[in-house]
Amino acid sequence: MTTLVLLRHGETLLTPEGRISGSGGSNPGLSPVGRRQARAAADALARRGGIEAVVTSPMRRCQETAQAVAARLGLSVRVERDLREADFGAWEGLTFAEVRERHPEDLSAWLASPESPPSGAEETMHQVARRVAAVRDALMARHAGATILVVSHVVPLRTLIRLALQAPPHTLFRMEVAAASLSTVTYAEDGTATVQTLNDTHHLN
Repeated sequence: MTTLVLLRHGETLLTPEGRISGSGGSNPGLSPVGRRQARAAADALARRGGIEAVVTSPMRRCQETAQAVAARLGLSVRVERDLREADFGAWEGLTFAEVRERHPEDLSAWLASPESPPSGAEETMHQVARRVAAVRDALMARHAGATILVVSHVVPLRTLIRLALQAPPHTLFRMEVAAASLSTVTYAEDGTATVQTLNDTHHLN
């Protein structure tokens, strides 16, 4: 059994405002709250035990979260470029209410089809899913039978969960993955996936 423990990065200053922060934006680091969340996640994962490797998105908020955990666990961090957040084009830095006001047709198309990119972005949700699945497959091959911590963002982590459930693309918008939350997916030797936990935030209380 191979296990992926999925950790979303801690909060940035944009998170409480609900502002979109993709791979094409300002690349913020963790806020003071986010740093506390990262330490809390590190403590929870140390208590859990069994983590054998840590991989992360290259974006600052994820690398800072991953480093906090890895230092607590005594592990190194491997950066996986394809764990980066989706590119949201002209929507970067906006709230979804502002996107709905400024780009209503593009937003409707994006919500309706994984083949429609955000305004001004080149990457679709289908393309994000393809690169995230490739990372998953590489991790399962490299760390067969191990437990790996994956530090990433809302869209890649929701995608891993959606693919594990074999759920249709629109379900990406029907799950919560909060800042510094933990989710767990296990994979049997034949590749059969089981979502064990979703959006666990008990360590933040």
